[in-house]
Amino acid sequence: MNLEDARRIIAAAEAKAAEIGQPMNIAVADAGGNLVAHVRMDNAWIGSIDISIKKAWTSRAFDIATKDLAEHSQSGDQFFGIHASNGGKVMIFAGGIPIKKGKKVVGSIGVSGGSGEQDHAVAEAGAKAY
Repeated sequence: MNLEDARRIIAAAEAKAAEIGQPMNIAVADAGGNLVAHVRMDNAWIGSIDISIKKAWTSRAFDIATKDLAEHSQSGDQFFGIHASNGGKVMIFAGGIPIKKGKKVVGSIGVSGGSGEQDHAVAEAGAKAY
């Protein structure tokens, strides 16, 4: 995952966010979970900057969509309490998706600023651009 890839992913995610009329924070991380690029669209919540970056990290750290991790982290499920691990860095809200090249995870995208469904849809649009 390089900067050119990240810019392409962000552009596709921005287009989807504009299409649904919801400004977003969009973060792209590399295979090591390191931030490659971040965009805060005009009028996107400043509180979602950190969340988008952590969603990208979480989806890469566990190679799972944060939407799916959220389902498995409810009381009584196998990952209950995971959000408290890693110094609170784990996000269990929809909007983080691993990005794959074939079967290998090469990075991730994290999106925050709307509903869970909106965040996930924008992240999917970005991930497909890879």
